Amino acid sequence: MRRHGSSTKDPAAHETPAASGTTETRRPDDVQQPDIGVLGLLRWAWRQLTSMRTALFLLLLLAVAAVPGSVWPQRSVDPVRVRTYLQEHTTAGPWMDRLRLFDVYSSPWFAAIYLLLFISLIGCVLPRCRVLWRETRGGPVRAPLRLARLPEHREVEVAATPEHALETARRVLGRQRFRLRPADTSVDATGAPGQATAYVSAEKGFLRELGNLVFHLALIGVLIGVAVGHLWGWKGDVIVPATRTFANSIFSDTQGSFDTLAAGPLVDLEDLPPFIVRVNEVNVAFETGAGGSQFGQPRFFDASVTTQDSPTAAPRNQVMSVNNPLHFGSTSVFLLGNGYAPVITVRDKTGKVVMREPVVFRPQDNNYTSTGAVKVRATSPQLGFEGIFAPTISDQNLRANPVSDFPGPALPGLLLTLWQGELFPDGAPQSVYALDTSKMTQPKTAAGLPVRIALRLGETKAIAGDRGTVTFESLPRFAGLSVRYDPGKELTLACSLLALAGLIASLTIRRRRVFVRVREQDGRTLLMVGGLAKGEDVRLGDAVDRVTESILEELPRHES
Repeated sequence: MRRHGSSTKDPAAHETPAASGTTETRRPDDVQQPDIGVLGLLRWAWRQLTSMRTALFLLLLLAVAAVPGSVWPQRSVDPVRVRTYLQEHTTAGPWMDRLRLFDVYSSPWFAAIYLLLFISLIGCVLPRCRVLWRETRGGPVRAPLRLARLPEHREVEVAATPEHALETARRVLGRQRFRLRPADTSVDATGAPGQATAYVSAEKGFLRELGNLVFHLALIGVLIGVAVGHLWGWKGDVIVPATRTFANSIFSDTQGSFDTLAAGPLVDLEDLPPFIVRVNEVNVAFETGAGGSQFGQPRFFDASVTTQDSPTAAPRNQVMSVNNPLHFGSTSVFLLGNGYAPVITVRDKTGKVVMREPVVFRPQDNNYTSTGAVKVRATSPQLGFEGIFAPTISDQNLRANPVSDFPGPALPGLLLTLWQGELFPDGAPQSVYALDTSKMTQPKTAAGLPVRIALRLGETKAIAGDRGTVTFESLPRFAGLSVRYDPGKELTLACSLLALAGLIASLTIRRRRVFVRVREQDGRTLLMVGGLAKGEDVRLGDAVDRVTESILEELPRHES
């Protein structure tokens, strides 16, 4: 009871008895929190990092961090586009480059998120593995004393002794693949030592927990596989015209052989496997059925090649297709695309050949309307042609609207627009498929129009201004090859399949515990079956009914 009256004491103060019998006044401000120290702080930080909530957050953060890699050009994939972007964005570009937005997947901040996610998953999963191991070795728990308190329970009277009823319950549960608690080591929930057990404890569904752990362990394996592929893997793409050869590593300068090359930070380019691929012929067939919806669609696509595994190896003739790559050890060469590479010959005004080579024209639509660039260095001034190629086109459309009518070479045409000047300003690298006209001029006709030259296959025409001639000699195809080496792909694939299997197991298997108790009351034997599920289980009642019915089928039952 609180005493009322005046007081000069601070109402916020508390009186506590002192050791001498007097009272000591302590204010709330005098209470100090215990100092957890550096070790306690580290333990708290580790628990926060290894929580499942943190792992999910880091997984989401990793997905968000990968977005810039698909928005802005990446230096490892297309350095020319990166340089062009920096030239066009002189203010924001340098800051973006400092933030490594053009090298997202090799940036320190992306690697930090990746490593934190890796550590978090390990910290989450390994303790759960220990818990599951202990539960597996420990066996089912003892049965509760009052099964009527469980979510699902059934009670019936049987015409059998308690011992016989319990033995029958053990046999039935064992037949249904429940794991049983050993009877000889069990102690009744009443705690009476030395008495025979009066219950049966069983459980099943440990594969659910195992599937959950396998799923998370497999995710760690996927991360390891991706990391291995990134660190030691490499990939390169190259376009090879028919009758031309692509040589890897020892045979030529590797970076010059590939159109694009992306190698992991731990890859030594001098150790790339040596091999040669000569493209003999590219075979493509298109649907020619007039008026059909499939007109112009490709029907098959393959390439006849000659390969060598090493400088001294015997050549082998092979056929590669989209789903049939070449293999050189662990390195695979895939056939990804095709197109046309017209052989163009340029002669100067004296008739000397200053260029003769196949020029790759990249398709821009399904009918293979293609664009490319012809660069003639051995002239003064240097000449460049912006070209549009159409495998099937009429004379009128070739000069006015150069768009192909059919992807096959039924009536090929080539339209070249002339430029002159410096092809490679400041010696900067550039795409072989485009012309840098920043330091070039465009000659005009007498009517003031750009100089354009329309050519048919086998045709030769003069270049305006007594600059020589240009000839459309032949029309080979090219094959787009993609070379891949990924040492982590097997691990990634296996772990992905394990993750899928673990996820299916964790979603479809139910972990249940079933308890059976037998008691005697007024000369009657009462059998009670109870069920308990981990998590939500709408079919728990059906499972308890099945167990009860199976036991009663082997026991006589009193008729009510």
